Amino acid sequence: MIAVIINTCTVITGSITGLLCRKGISEKYKSAIMTALGICTIFIGIQGSLKSENVLVTIISMVLGTAAGTFFDIDSKISSFGRWVEEKVTRKTKKKGDNTSIAQGMVTAYLLWCVGAMTIVGSIQAGVSGDYSTLITKSVLDLISSAMLASTLGAGVLLASGLLFLTQGSLVLLAGVIAPVLNDSMINEITCVGSLIIFALGLNIVKITDIKVANFLPAVILAPFICKLLSFLPF
Repeated sequence: MIAVIINTCTVITGSITGLLCRKGISEKYKSAIMTALGICTIFIGIQGSLKSENVLVTIISMVLGTAAGTFFDIDSKISSFGRWVEEKVTRKTKKKGDNTSIAQGMVTAYLLWCVGAMTIVGSIQAGVSGDYSTLITKSVLDLISSAMLASTLGAGVLLASGLLFLTQGSLVLLAGVIAPVLNDSMINEITCVGSLIIFALGLNIVKITDIKVANFLPAVILAPFICKLLSFLPF
């Protein structure tokens, strides 16, 4: 859990730094920074998506996972949670657009920090062998991204640090149980599906699309099961 605590502290530090610098950065630079971050996010998504060994696993996982996510309306629930927390934390009146920005910041930061390959592989390494190298490297990257996101999207990014701790901490604790069941192919498929979600997130950041990315999250859970089921087929 040491690496998880370090990762959480880095995103809190980065988020606070970004919030403190927010007023000193003009909209021109905020827009440019978000575009650059979005392009980098798209690149990370493309890079990780190439890990797939069986495109059928990816397709089936994404279709079924998105159907489940849409049914439970995960994206709206996370956004609503962000607005609810904001109403509890602050007493001053805010415009509707500000609440939306806070929810967007929390969702964007959470997906960027918790769905990628480094989170999944790093958590398994930390939980099974005590190897924190991947999560420590991720912490450095998250420090930068949290500062950039907070400077443009606001306090919602800071709120996402709590979700990061819960998600990543749970993965590390469960790694000892999950790791013996997962093989390299399953991990690759999880990485691929997670990276596709990151890719979609990048498209949203650069404002090419307005995809409800959180609705894709069940696909990450389904990927290893679909991979195992298809391994029994003769082709």
